[in-house]
Amino acid sequence: MARASKYLKDNPMSFLLLVFPVVILAELVHWPPMVIFILSAIAIIPLAGYIGESTESLAHYTGPRLGGLLNATLGNAAELIITIVAIREGLLELVKASITGSILGNLLLVLGMSMLLGGLRHGHQAFDRRQASSNAILLVLSVIILLIPSLLSHYIGHVEPPDDKVETLSLGVAGVMIVLYALGLIFSYKMTKTPLTPEPPEETALPHKAWPLRVALVILAMSTVGVAFMSEVLVGVVDPVVKALGISEFFLGIIFIPIIGNVAEHLVAVQVAVKNKMTLSVEIAVASSLQIALFVAPALVFISLLMGQRLTLVFNQLELLALIAGVLIAALVSADGESNWLEGAELLAIYIILGLAFFLLPL
Repeated sequence: MARASKYLKDNPMSFLLLVFPVVILAELVHWPPMVIFILSAIAIIPLAGYIGESTESLAHYTGPRLGGLLNATLGNAAELIITIVAIREGLLELVKASITGSILGNLLLVLGMSMLLGGLRHGHQAFDRRQASSNAILLVLSVIILLIPSLLSHYIGHVEPPDDKVETLSLGVAGVMIVLYALGLIFSYKMTKTPLTPEPPEETALPHKAWPLRVALVILAMSTVGVAFMSEVLVGVVDPVVKALGISEFFLGIIFIPIIGNVAEHLVAVQVAVKNKMTLSVEIAVASSLQIALFVAPALVFISLLMGQRLTLVFNQLELLALIAGVLIAALVSADGESNWLEGAELLAIYIILGLAFFLLPL
């Protein structure tokens, strides 16, 4: 345990761990829900970062191919934990919104920030055009599969609440997507570099000192437990926070939950862009979106069934339009293999406009 604490000091966000005991105190003395929500969200950020770092360290011991698979599996662990807790509490709209928000956040917010800050520092930046276009096409196809239940369910049966036929369609699509994800991992194992398990070239990777195996395992376990506990606290105050702020549960799920769960990964994408490593930055954004579409979303459908809930892959019209716009924009941006700060600003502008529309949705 002492050795683990020594390695925690290497992370610049370590000081945020001090919020963890404050959250426990806030729960015990019944602080206002808004304060508890903010504090628990802050506490999740460094814990999610440590899940990623410990996974990176484990990858050093498993080799590049198995390490890529490990990163793919645990890449969105924090958000998966939060959404599982939300499913148990019956907040299904928040869960579906977080799926949409994660994909949009990676394609518009993360790519936008990366291109903006990288472009301001380096002017025009280049990335691997063929690889980026190939990944973008795969992302478009994956999101189209994800949207099929939304487009067809209204012709099959009653959607809200879902009847048996609608739920069967979602389960069938989710099953096919899990199989596709597994096939993608098998393909990734034979190829050294694919969007599902991106292995950055040595010269483009951020410097990372591998922790000893035991330390990495201890930190991974502690971080996972910590995220689970903080998720319980966070989800437990969603209803009073929504009522206090006068915002919708949908807005909370589509904007805040994805940022809270993935902020560490987002920062890495921006950092490598500022270091003029745009190929890696684009890979991080696209790979995370693919994992959400092909693994997290369908996995949540089956998890909800095990928990006695009925989560379907039927999204509302605004989500559909936003997802279609997001993946098309990502494909267009990838087409020329170049980026600049103006393109980044435009991506951020689209994200802000969509955020405003989500905010104005009725409760």
